[in-house]
Amino acid sequence: MCQECYTNRSRITPLLHPLDCLENHTQYICGSCGRFICIERDPQRHLQRWNFPFKSAEIAKLYLRTADYTEKKACGIYEIRNSKGRVSYKIFPDVQDLTLYLHKNKDKFCENTAPVFSVGEYREFENTEVRKVSADEIEKYLSERKSSDQ
Repeated sequence: MCQECYTNRSRITPLLHPLDCLENHTQYICGSCGRFICIERDPQRHLQRWNFPFKSAEIAKLYLRTADYTEKKACGIYEIRNSKGRVSYKIFPDVQDLTLYLHKNKDKFCENTAPVFSVGEYREFENTEVRKVSADEIEKYLSERKSSDQ
């Protein structure tokens, strides 16, 4: 597992609309394994990809590094349930942010206020970049992604 971006699949992201994301969004480029992770802010809601709910803790983990980097602290993934029993996973910088979210969203709750995953301590890494990637980098990344899927 990459100690910087928390996965052993260095070409797994972006998950949704990869070409569009790589061409149009700012990417966190892991300085250790070279994985691209969307760190773009949504222009309408001003949220970053890591602010949205995820279907699983494993998917949330793919975006956790961008939260850690943005907040400059070790964030956590929390299991959230709604009143209908639907489970999702959200990243929060700390338990205070989780509590604020739950206060604003009365139909949601978190049984355990401890994160299901956190690295515990924030670290900076050499060679990390945050920027738009070039067409050549996108082509190379996507070809490496294709070959790693096989």
